[in-house]
Amino acid sequence: MRLLLSLFLLLSLPVHAQSVQLLVQSSPLAGFRYGEGAGLWPLLQRGDALDLVREADNPHDPNAVRVEWRGRKLGYVPRRENAAIAWGLERGAALRARVSRLAEHPNPARRIEFEVYIE
Repeated sequence: MRLLLSLFLLLSLPVHAQSVQLLVQSSPLAGFRYGEGAGLWPLLQRGDALDLVREADNPHDPNAVRVEWRGRKLGYVPRRENAAIAWGLERGAALRARVSRLAEHPNPARRIEFEVYIE
């Protein structure tokens, strides 16, 4: 709830007051093995920009937010953490994402972490 309130307050600020980056959340990438992550793995670098794409018509999750790198699907914002991000994207929040951690881990769910922030 606090995250939703923060997003609402930031959306209502004048444009010139939004020059600060505010970290919204840090998450592991969900669905790595179902996207193109394995093939893109050698190209990814910490700090790389990611795109957040709302999938309102996703039959498995009504709050689904796809995570893309250079137009290619890496995976998703985890289901337990995507409601506020989906809400913000639907309202035009200036949400951005970047790779925050890369780890060669046997568990695909622990290979990529990303940060979502608002400008």
